Amino acid sequence: MVALLAIVTLPLGPASSAGTQQQSPPSAQLPSAATDPAATLRELLATACRQDKNKFPDFLTNANAALFRKLTPDQQAALLRRLVLMQDAGRPLLSADATGRTVLRCESPSFTAEIHFGDPRIEPNLAFVPVEIKPDRRIEFGMVLSNGGWRLVSLGVLMLDLSQLAPEWDAQEMADRETGIIAALRKIAAAVDTYRNAFEKLPDTLAQLGSAPKDGISPDAAGLLDASMTTDHISGYMLRYVVLPTGPDGKDTQFELVATPEEYNKSGRRSFFINSTGKLRGGDKLGAKATAADPIIEDNSSTN
Repeated sequence: MVALLAIVTLPLGPASSAGTQQQSPPSAQLPSAATDPAATLRELLATACRQDKNKFPDFLTNANAALFRKLTPDQQAALLRRLVLMQDAGRPLLSADATGRTVLRCESPSFTAEIHFGDPRIEPNLAFVPVEIKPDRRIEFGMVLSNGGWRLVSLGVLMLDLSQLAPEWDAQEMADRETGIIAALRKIAAAVDTYRNAFEKLPDTLAQLGSAPKDGISPDAAGLLDASMTTDHISGYMLRYVVLPTGPDGKDTQFELVATPEEYNKSGRRSFFINSTGKLRGGDKLGAKATAADPIIEDNSSTN
């Protein structure tokens, strides 16, 4: 994939078209964004790569720009991530492939997205720019000529109407968080069970399941979970771990782990409960805690 980028690679700084005296090789000269919709889209996606929330509204119609500024910072970042399929902010680099087509690489420490631009199809005041985000996403961005420049108006067949899309994206993010917390609870419960088998007791706190020092594991540092999973907050949820003494001698034999949304109907809707049985339960409790009386949530991971 990288071998195709054979002509030139140029970093796109925060102001790629101003305040720069560096001369580019002829093969890297690209049309102005003021006249070329593909050039505007290139700058737009470079801005999304950097997750520059202040610059991004410049590429939107007036109505969408106003709506974008009203989104929360997390919602703004989520939109920019979707455009380039990157979780973290990256560094945009312009190149050309062996056929001379423009390529934008968005590089972060964990991942690199490679975006190939096709030839725009231009209609009066409208343009459609085909883009391929390697390895398997192809989409046509719609641009409209407005206020003397090109502005983003559609993604594929989907019109970019942030007033309509924001609630849908919020719902999808909540669903993703719920999926993540379900996986986390199952992993934590399995780690608690492993701890009990190894040390013949339950951990007093989840912190005891965390990273172990170089000299080996111990009851206080069992090395069973990453530190991010041993806190009382995970992915927009609050966790409460309780050890329940049972039996005549008070020996620790059971535990309960409860997860509730930090902000109901925003960070999540459903609450969750898991205990020593390993059965996960929960439902929409309007922000209240789930209990052992709630319905069982089946593990459907094998079908995903």
